[in-house]
Amino acid sequence: MEWKKVSLELCDLLDTYIVEFPSEKKMMFGCPAFFVNNNMFTGVFADSIFVRLTPGDRERLFAEFDDAAPFEPMKGRVMKEYAVLPEQIYKNPELLRKWLKISFDFAGTLPYKEPGKTKK
Repeated sequence: MEWKKVSLELCDLLDTYIVEFPSEKKMMFGCPAFFVNNNMFTGVFADSIFVRLTPGDRERLFAEFDDAAPFEPMKGRVMKEYAVLPEQIYKNPELLRKWLKISFDFAGTLPYKEPGKTKK
C-alpha cells in the first residue's frame, strides 16, 4: 500500500479548532495528533481527520454519516476506539466542533497514560 502524505490543509483546519481544547500536540509518523491526559483523541492521518470515541458514539457517527469509517492506518490494523470523520463533518464548523468535543470529553475521562519507556 502506498503511503499518503499528510494533508497540510487538514492540519491547518484542525489547528484552527483545536485551540478550544486544552491539549498537547505530538507528531506521530509525520502526522499531528492531539492528546489529553497523555491519551490521543484526534489527529490527521494522510487525508483524513480521526477521533477517539466510545462504542456508542462510534455507532451513532456511523449511523448518521455513510462516509464515516473505522480508523485503519494500515490495512488490516483497525484502531478500535477511533473513527475517521467524513468530509461532510470537517466542512461544517458546528459539526467539527461537536465531534472534537465528544472525542476530547471521552479521552478526558480516561486515566492518565504513562509514557512508554524508550529502548536504550
